Amino acid sequence: MSVTGLGTRRRRQSLPILQFISVAMILMAVGLFILELVGFSQTQERLPSDVSVAGVSVGGLLPQEAVARWEQAYSQPVVLYYEQNPILLDPTQVGFRLNSDSMLARARAAGDVEAGFWTRFFNYLLGRQSQSMVDVPLSADYQRGLLAEFLRDISARYDRPASKPEYDVQTLTIRQGSGGYRLDVEAALTLVDSALRSPTQRVVNLPLQRQTSTAGNIDTLRDLIIAYLNEQGFIYDGQTTLASVFIMDLQTGEEVNILGDVAFSAASTMKVPILIDYFRHLWFSVPADEAWLMANSLLCSNNSSSNLLMQIIGQRVTGNADIFAGIENVTQTAQYVGARNTYITAPFVLGIEGQQLGSIPAPKTTPNSTYRTAADPYNQTTAEDMGTLFAMLYDCANYGSGLMAAFPEGEYTQTECRQMLELMSANDLERLLQGGIPPDVRISHKNGWVNDMTGDAGIVYPPNGRHYVISVFLWEQTEFQDYTRLWPLIEGISRAAWNYFSPETPLVAPRTDLPPTAQECVNFLPPQDQLDLNNINAWRGG
Repeated sequence: MSVTGLGTRRRRQSLPILQFISVAMILMAVGLFILELVGFSQTQERLPSDVSVAGVSVGGLLPQEAVARWEQAYSQPVVLYYEQNPILLDPTQVGFRLNSDSMLARARAAGDVEAGFWTRFFNYLLGRQSQSMVDVPLSADYQRGLLAEFLRDISARYDRPASKPEYDVQTLTIRQGSGGYRLDVEAALTLVDSALRSPTQRVVNLPLQRQTSTAGNIDTLRDLIIAYLNEQGFIYDGQTTLASVFIMDLQTGEEVNILGDVAFSAASTMKVPILIDYFRHLWFSVPADEAWLMANSLLCSNNSSSNLLMQIIGQRVTGNADIFAGIENVTQTAQYVGARNTYITAPFVLGIEGQQLGSIPAPKTTPNSTYRTAADPYNQTTAEDMGTLFAMLYDCANYGSGLMAAFPEGEYTQTECRQMLELMSANDLERLLQGGIPPDVRISHKNGWVNDMTGDAGIVYPPNGRHYVISVFLWEQTEFQDYTRLWPLIEGISRAAWNYFSPETPLVAPRTDLPPTAQECVNFLPPQDQLDLNNINAWRGG
């Protein structure tokens, strides 16, 4: 065997296979490294995967793609709902503008603050992802003034103010106004601002301020009364017709005053001041015979009884049975408590042949000089004065004020004021003011009429507790009064007042159970031996 041949074979078996494989693997690793490095470098053109901008996820997007995405989100209209009505607000209408360059720069920087290039590269190779999202806050602005103007325009178009109460002349009732609402612009500005700055919550239910429905106030009652008189063809401030109305809410003090300061002939309504002055000078219980005089004066309008009461007053004031001293004192007391345009200067006419009346000078008064009703020069009052006297009686009887406060030396007691109102509650005419309220409702009142005038004044006591004073005087230039015209007018005014104070039980039509004329007082005057000023109707027996 040749030695040379063996040596040759050994050299052929020692080829550098391992080295070749190692070099190849190194080259492959370098190639893969370069490939991954190129791939990673290409991803660096995109935003970091853990970044959102203004609430919009843009991780891994190219800058232009990211900008397009958030601009598309914020260009969507904001839907405003006014009640059930949708209203679209295009952000450009209020000058809404995104600061995209600023937000993009911050988004790009978000990936650099966490680690260096090689750290991020090796994290990329190892598949490691950041566990904390980076949200770039919104950077935008708009013109708040344009938004406020936009909302005010919505308010002008959609707001519904509460409607005013209305009255119905046919039923003499007052209808409550409907409720309303209006946009709360200031509160809406905050809500819409939030919606403009949100990529997803872009619906706003506009805040509304509710306005409650309004019931008619006492001015509405005044308007209703005037409209009623006009509808009935009675001009309340005419040359030949005149209406004077005074109504007071005894709980609130609110008033209706329609020419309440015009002077009228007082007629028998003057018997209210006489009654008040009689009690002022009474320092003991009412004698039975004088109680009988009062009942005849107030319930039957008996002039003779009224004259005797004024004579009794004169006796107590001067010590002599001087009727003119009593007459003067009646006027003084009435004017002192607020009835400043009320006076009487002569006794009532008795219709007796040869009666010598006589008179005293009339005091100076200042009624409304624009309107004249040819008032009795010896016996005058106004609707406002009569209403004032009844209000003073009511406050005295119920609160210990009124007449008691005007005369604090003990001239009046609550019992006396209650007796006066109790007495007048038996004035059961069934017409005039009483004819405009439901049957059996308490009313303490006094009426009076002459050829050209009818008046009635008193206090109505509805079951709901809304007590009120009402005083109505109507004048028509004529020689003989047409009761079929004036009396129903007073009843209509009374019904309107009743419907205002008792809306839960209105009288929507005139009563059909009224007698043609007033009831005679024999139907409601108590027998003399059963007259009880504390319970005037006790004699009726249950």
